[in-house]
Formats: sequence, C-alpha cells, structure tokens
Amino acid sequence: MSRIRVYTALALIAFAANSVLCRLALSRGVIDPASFSAVRLLAGAGTLALLVRAEGPSRPLVVPSWTSAIMLFLYAVPFSFAYASLSTGTGALLLFGAVQATMILAALRRSERPRAGQWLGLAAAFGGLVYLVLPGLTAPSPRGAALMLLAGVAWGLYTLRGRGVSDPLGQTASNFGRAVPMILAVTLVAHRGLHIEPGGLLLGFLSGALASGLGYVLWYQALAGLSRVVASIVQLAVPILAAAGGIAFLGEQVTFRLLLASILVLGGIGLVLLAHPGDPAAGAIAPDRR
Repeated sequence: MSRIRVYTALALIAFAANSVLCRLALSRGVIDPASFSAVRLLAGAGTLALLVRAEGPSRPLVVPSWTSAIMLFLYAVPFSFAYASLSTGTGALLLFGAVQATMILAALRRSERPRAGQWLGLAAAFGGLVYLVLPGLTAPSPRGAALMLLAGVAWGLYTLRGRGVSDPLGQTASNFGRAVPMILAVTLVAHRGLHIEPGGLLLGFLSGALASGLGYVLWYQALAGLSRVVASIVQLAVPILAAAGGIAFLGEQVTFRLLLASILVLGGIGLVLLAHPGDPAAGAIAPDRR
C-alpha cells in the first residue's frame, strides 16, 4: 500500500474521531462548545509546536498564512456548536458534504473536469445530502445543520490551501498557532457560559493533540498525491466511520433517513472512484496561491 493511501486512511480515521470525541463530550455535558473548541485548538497548537521544536533549528522556514488560520478557526468553532444539536453521523455527513461541494466547485473552476461516471456519482452524493436535510420528523436541527455546513465550507477551503505545501508539519503548526488568539477571543465573549469538567478537558485534548493536530499533518501529506476531485470524494467516507463510532460509543440510533442518505453518498463515492482509475491528474499538484 502506498504512503499516500496510508496517510489518507489514517487522516480519515482522525476526522471521524473528531466527530465522535466532540459529540461524546457535549452529549455528556462535561464541556461547552466554546471551551471544547478552545481546548482542541490549544492542544493541537501545543503538540505541533513541540514536534516542530524537536526537529531542531535546521528545518525549513514556513510562510505564515493568516487566511489558512482563519479557515481553520471557522471550521473548528461552528463544528463544536453544531454538535450540540446533531448526532455524530448526521453532523459528519453534513460537514463532508459541504467539503465536497466546495472542493468540486474549485476543481471545476480550475478546469479539473470530472468524467461522466464521476458526474453520476456526484449527483448521487449530493442527492443523499439534500434528502438528509429535507424537513421532516427526523430532519436535523436547522441551526446545527447551518453551522456544520459553514464548517464544511471552511474545511474545504483549508484543504485546498494545503495542496502543494512543502512542510506539512510546520505549516499545520503555524496555522494552529495563529488560530489560538481567535479562539481565546471567543472564550472571552462567551465566558459566562463556559463549563469544563476533567472528562471534557481530556476529550478536548485528545481531539486537539491527536485527531486534529497529527491528523491534519497526515492529511497535508496525503494531499501531495490526490487531485481536488479525489481529495473531496474520499472524505465522504468519514460520515460512515463517524456514525459507526456514534453507535459504538454513544448508543446512537441509525434512522432510515441517515441510512438512505449514507447509501446514496457512499454509492456516489464508489462511482467517482471507479471512474478515476489510473488518472494521471490524481497526482498532479499545482500549489495554491497564498
């Protein structure tokens, strides 16, 4: 198995773990959304800073990117607040559906045209997402859905800016470090509603240090060998991993709506990937302008 596939698989598991850890913390009431976001970003920034320092002064200089840091912040904070009212699988499906939409639009803008089979797969995947959010007894919270869609767009833009990065560890550490003052400002505004118990602190730390910090470094590594289309599509495997985690660790029930939406989304993924074998564009990287 190639390194790109290994990095991709590990990163997707980390993404799903973030959903499970956040939902677990909020559903138990051991931490509030703002505090979870703060612990997550601070833990990620601290862990990555230690790893960068351990490599010594000989490592290459990183070009700071406030835009990437803002995208990271706009993903992390709405993500936490959305999970106050969404189940694990539903939140992940909304999140990565928005990610896909953002990255596919970027690919089309750069003339990275999907093939006919990929268009069919995209239609199935988007149809599943539309069905998921249609009004009904089992439809997700409109506020939670809107926040998660916002988080998905931000993560999609963050991913696009990570393509072609020569130093994934250094760049990710820089992005997390620049997001810290932003999240501290949020906690100051929301200080009256802050609530942290030891269990919430631990879950937030695991999300930040492992699932976010290290997971995002792996994702930046994986992006070196993925086209925009493929990078967007493979992330739609995360909702299924997250839903499985929600069932295993939170005892969540799988609704018919979520099940059918997941079948459509995963079926769409399969069609896209089957229509993409041996495409040399999958490894072609054009670094994004910063």
